Amino acid sequence: MNAYEVLKERGFIEQLTHEEEIKALFEKGGVTFYIGIDPTADSLHVGHFLTVMAMAHMQRCGNRPICLMGGGTGMIGDPSGKADMRKMMTVETIDHNVACIKKQLSRFINFDEGEGGAIIANNADWLRNLNYIEFLREIGTHFSVNRMLTAECYKQRMEKGLSFLEFNYMLMQSYDFYMLYQKYGCNMQFGGDDQWSNMLGGTELIRRKLGKNACAMTITLLLNSEGKKMGKTQSGAVWLDPNKTSPFDFYQYWRNVADADVLKCIRMLTFLPLEQIDEMDKWEGSQLNQAKEILAYELTALVHGEEEAKKAQEGARALFSAGNAANMPSTTLAAEDFQDGAIDLISLLCKAGLVTSRSEGRRAIEQGGVSVDGEKITDIRYNVKKEDITEEGLVVKRGKKKFMKICL
Repeated sequence: MNAYEVLKERGFIEQLTHEEEIKALFEKGGVTFYIGIDPTADSLHVGHFLTVMAMAHMQRCGNRPICLMGGGTGMIGDPSGKADMRKMMTVETIDHNVACIKKQLSRFINFDEGEGGAIIANNADWLRNLNYIEFLREIGTHFSVNRMLTAECYKQRMEKGLSFLEFNYMLMQSYDFYMLYQKYGCNMQFGGDDQWSNMLGGTELIRRKLGKNACAMTITLLLNSEGKKMGKTQSGAVWLDPNKTSPFDFYQYWRNVADADVLKCIRMLTFLPLEQIDEMDKWEGSQLNQAKEILAYELTALVHGEEEAKKAQEGARALFSAGNAANMPSTTLAAEDFQDGAIDLISLLCKAGLVTSRSEGRRAIEQGGVSVDGEKITDIRYNVKKEDITEEGLVVKRGKKKFMKICL
């Protein structure tokens, strides 16, 4: 199968500029394409992971990815899908984030030198030193303000006030495509569906400036069956960095997806053969829990490695059994956490990361959602004594899916 067929069957493709031309390009193979990532944080999150997996599938089919780091565009911030203007970052922060993301990408994309090896590029190389007047004369003349104002990427921001800073983003992203076309022969851009207007700007700029055709394809946004973006929890984004989202919490996120979403996620976010996934389409009832375990294990192994995936799986299973809790996630208390040899349960819940505030902890206890070593606790003044924490640890649970082993 060529890349177009793989992406189509796995449910990635949302919009494209020239369907027949794109099909023909992928049938020949060896397409050089790019995906842009703005370094707004020092880690990728689940929202990026869908794009990264699309890139990996395309590379496996013999095409060459360019991972374009937004060291330049990150200084402005993409207004697409945002109600508010992004926080401005320093050059030092952006460069640090770029370095961290490069390291993460190497887990999924092959950057080996030679034919087919992915390229890391950074648009800071051509954007940070642009001469403003020259840029306006060379690029700005090819963009209609009337047309730009109808773009979806600006509509939401227009309601609250679109800054001129953000208004320039489309020109900068279009210029990226124009530069990559000239530098690497890159004739296709791939990205999230909320990038469609920006991507069309790039294809049009290449046509006007170079008289060449370039293509764009967008990825279906990762939404659950309720139409909400996946990859977010009450405590925030699900990150690929284990210091931001632990391998266990990462595993649990996917283990707990809705029945209606699990097979779509397996199809889009894993490398499992399509034939195997097609068989799973017939699964129902308790078999869907098995599918969720497969999804959680496969994704955790991809992001964090087989060893961490096994630990997370064993820890999750231990939650629902009286068996060994060796691989449960744990929190170690220090001497200063105790007062008069005890710690109040609300403080313990906060320390363990099971709640984000004392008020949330108080509500969880009052509503009967907290247990200590299997005993439900409803007294908000309950204290855990230091001697209650044995060598094996003390298991504190919040609800059915969140738990922590407390150690000394």
